[in-house]
Amino acid sequence: MPKNKFGLTLLGRKVLKPSGKLEAFPNQNRGRDYRVILETEEFTSLCPITGQPDFGAITVSYIPDRLVVESKSLKLYLWTYRNKGVFHEAVVNQILDDLVKAVRPRQMLVTGNFRVRGGIAITVAAEHPYKNN
Repeated sequence: MPKNKFGLTLLGRKVLKPSGKLEAFPNQNRGRDYRVILETEEFTSLCPITGQPDFGAITVSYIPDRLVVESKSLKLYLWTYRNKGVFHEAVVNQILDDLVKAVRPRQMLVTGNFRVRGGIAITVAAEHPYKNN
């Protein structure tokens, strides 16, 4: 598929399938700190021990620097976890690492709110840069 003027290859594609490719476009407001919040209630992965599905909500909140995450690529990226066995803590930290690598934000917080499993709901938050509070 041909790229548009921003070099994005996933946006506008009609065929949807999981993709590990996170795309970004230039921040057109670099002179200002502003927050972008991306949320999904449809995150799924598998328990790495039992193979049972886990369901949760992922929120990405960040202050962009030079680049802004393209939301469709984020959706397709998150979809890659649907059949992966991964602990909640690991997946939230991996999402943060991959997003930081892709867009080099000024600040970013990734939060995973996972539904009850074994009687306990789990929320994991990972941030960049890390602040020891």
